[in-house]
Amino acid sequence: MKKIDKLIINSPYEEPRQYWEYIRDTREFILQEGRRPAGYVVASENSKSFDDPGTFIEIELVNTIRPRIKKWREQGYPGITGITKRLLQHWQDPEERKDRRFFFCQLEAIETLIWLTEAPEADRIGIDIPSDGGDFSRWCSKMATGSGKTIVMGMLIAWQVLNKVANSRDTRFSKNILVVAPGLTVRNRLLVLNPFDKENYYEEFNIVPSGLMESLRQGKVKIINWHALAWDSAERLAKKKTVDKRGVKSDEAYVREVLGDMANATNLVVINDEAHHAWRIPAESKIKGVKKEDIEESTVWIGGLDRIHRARGIIQCFDLSATPFAPSGKKATEEALFPWIVSDFGLNDAIESGLVKTPRVVIRDDVNVDANLRSRLYHIYMDATVKDDINRKAEEGEPLPDLIKNAYLLLGKDWKAAKDDWEKMGYKIPPVMITVANTTYTSARIKYAFDHDAFLLSVAGLGDLCDQEKTLQIDSRILDKAEAETEEVDIEAEESEENDDNQTKEKKPTKKQQAELLRRTVDTVGKIGEPGEQKQNVISVGMLSEGWDAKTVTHIMGLRAFSSQLLCEQVVGRGLRRTSYDVKSQIDPVTGEKIELFEPEYVNIFGVPFTFLPHEGGSDGPPPPPPPPKTRIEPVKEKAEHKISFPNILRIDHIYKPQLSINLERVKPLELDPFESITEAELAAIIAGKPNPAALTEIDLKEIGEKLRLQSIIFRIASTIYNTEKKPDWKGSKETFLIQLIGIIEQFICSDKIQIKNPLFNQDEVRKRILIMLNMNKVIQHIWNEIRAENTTQLTPIFDKEHPIRSTADVRTWWTSKPCEDFKKTHINFTVVDSKMEFLEARTINDCEFVESFVKNDHLGFVILYNYQGVIRRYFPDFIIKLKGGEHLILEAKGQDSEQNKTKRAFLDEWCRAVNHHGGFGKWIGAVSFDPNDLNKIMEDAASK
Repeated sequence: MKKIDKLIINSPYEEPRQYWEYIRDTREFILQEGRRPAGYVVASENSKSFDDPGTFIEIELVNTIRPRIKKWREQGYPGITGITKRLLQHWQDPEERKDRRFFFCQLEAIETLIWLTEAPEADRIGIDIPSDGGDFSRWCSKMATGSGKTIVMGMLIAWQVLNKVANSRDTRFSKNILVVAPGLTVRNRLLVLNPFDKENYYEEFNIVPSGLMESLRQGKVKIINWHALAWDSAERLAKKKTVDKRGVKSDEAYVREVLGDMANATNLVVINDEAHHAWRIPAESKIKGVKKEDIEESTVWIGGLDRIHRARGIIQCFDLSATPFAPSGKKATEEALFPWIVSDFGLNDAIESGLVKTPRVVIRDDVNVDANLRSRLYHIYMDATVKDDINRKAEEGEPLPDLIKNAYLLLGKDWKAAKDDWEKMGYKIPPVMITVANTTYTSARIKYAFDHDAFLLSVAGLGDLCDQEKTLQIDSRILDKAEAETEEVDIEAEESEENDDNQTKEKKPTKKQQAELLRRTVDTVGKIGEPGEQKQNVISVGMLSEGWDAKTVTHIMGLRAFSSQLLCEQVVGRGLRRTSYDVKSQIDPVTGEKIELFEPEYVNIFGVPFTFLPHEGGSDGPPPPPPPPKTRIEPVKEKAEHKISFPNILRIDHIYKPQLSINLERVKPLELDPFESITEAELAAIIAGKPNPAALTEIDLKEIGEKLRLQSIIFRIASTIYNTEKKPDWKGSKETFLIQLIGIIEQFICSDKIQIKNPLFNQDEVRKRILIMLNMNKVIQHIWNEIRAENTTQLTPIFDKEHPIRSTADVRTWWTSKPCEDFKKTHINFTVVDSKMEFLEARTINDCEFVESFVKNDHLGFVILYNYQGVIRRYFPDFIIKLKGGEHLILEAKGQDSEQNKTKRAFLDEWCRAVNHHGGFGKWIGAVSFDPNDLNKIMEDAASK
């Protein structure tokens, strides 16, 4: 078969433009233009060879929805609420997304859910989403492992809660969210979805505009694992030896117990993570071949949600899963895709977009082939010398088949080469090899073979792989018990006690503590300072724990049957999480355009047949290279004296004069350019889609002029300001506030303060009104800034109630491949520098005699909101400096100035005045440096104020 040289062909931030397709006749992958249709592959009926490309099953519903979403997006999302529009703009704003850009698949997933909820009904004609057979509706987003499902959940929660808070009567939304996870590990990971958590994703990934965090916290998010949904059935109660004969709890009592502090909530939204565990048992089938535990899990999960729905109501259930399949009830080996899938970004798409590691089948022995002319290492389990042997109940000390020994020698050699490279690069943690075995007996034999070097690895110089302290055999039974806990078990050693001989006797850890230690070890493989840090050889039965996100996996050994794409995805997906998300600009060979692509990271695989999935391969494939060198950035105890705290302000409220006024002579003019105007979506139909109002014909003008009256424009500006800016501190009636606004705005509109570059528009009042309407946000911002400047009597900072003060101690550990420098006067171990000028500025600050401490505003969370051209944006000043006199200087380093930078500084000045007026944080000063040579003078002047 012809090999693929390069799998990453699409930008992670754009809709896929091309894909690899397997051609049966030529037995090769061909690069096709366009986007891969949504679907999945199953083995052809009666197929025994993995040379067979399988049968493609299309997901028709997704392929019907996709083009409609694209058209709706291009039209500017008609039909959506104001809150939804603000969120979508925020998620796609390049200014907001400099460091936290969302993947295309994340945006498409949330757009699809929004479209199904908010798009005009006419756009959704013909879309019929099948039910799962229950009384509440389910929609499923299919997203590959590593494509960022948790971010999408955060977007979903923000969209639901903020809309409900804005309009409590809108029954499409809820501010009560129940998130259900498959186990304790995933549940703990999802705690970042709690907006009250200090390390929540809404702020870390900038999902919610800072000004809306207060509104988000008006909602409730409860995160549980499905085990919390369990209840005692009548059958189970009958078996219990108890005097309590009250019987099965009512739905009301059950819901109060499960929901706890959210017990009184109604009309809930449910999010099922790893939703392939939540399926209804087909009534006509006993589901042969499915484990009893899986049936029980699904019964409890769905049955619990049914009880919640009866008692409180579930307005919508959102499922997320990489593999949303459930037993079909027909054949033991047959699995059915959830029919309610509405969006799909599968593993193939994730691989081609570089969101996950590139799977590479490294076959070094091309001579020893099977009956299908495949290497015997391609699907090791199916080899005649292997299958029967590893399916028997053998003792752990019995030798394994020679082919398995050979496979470990080859893959072990590749792993050792990778480990040596990692050590040369200075990595303290090793690359990880994982084995997925078919039974516990095989798993035990493999562990025994490594412990006793039965593979003779030391002879080949691979003895490192036999280190028992670094080998982790996962007992699935014990791990499942730990995952079933609803809270973490304390694994700290208990205090010793004295026995009769006055000798101390240490208590052994309980079974629960042992299980919890195993869970934490599995969960932290490859993570510095954690129990699993040095584990390098992981042996498991099944698919490993759900949500396992070790990023250090470089080698996979598959020793089980693989009969479907699903199994290949589940096994390989456990080792595909990337370590770096740095992009590199490249030229698209098809279009010739410049695109941003991820650099490939590799995982080398034996024993997992990859006909279903495109992969790179070859007989001379090198070992996976070490991740790009990165520096760990974090606050350190040794420099705690340089800790800097700052107020965490959501917004600045203004107290205005009772009588608003404006001095037109002092008002700055507003310049409008017809050729820079962009048509508002609401006017698109009126001006026939023409993007440039300068090109309007007389017919267009006559039609529009009849609808656009000056008073309508004035009232529109006034009402927008009134609805967004009215405050409880206004000293007068709301009606008076609006009336005064209208008068001031009319003065401004009728004055000569609006200057239009094109003389044609200056001479024609109709054209002028059209241009004002098309630049409404810019006009509103300009006039409101002027009104605020003249009529504000007091500035009041509004703090984040949950975290009113933040500091450098709150910075979470992060990694960077950018240049770093160790400066003495900062609490953070290294200062990351993005440019030569920034380095010179940081060095000058560190060396300045007036400076006590400083910190670069990088992952610090210090942000100032500002309004530029009608859009609320976030401004991150470069440095916070604590001077020896106790003052704080907020410094921005700029090479050149611009109108936007001037706007930023105006809002920074307002922020400083508000904080200084508050008085609880000392004195704060804002400044800008255009050259490192002026910096000492700026700091000296600030220290003398």
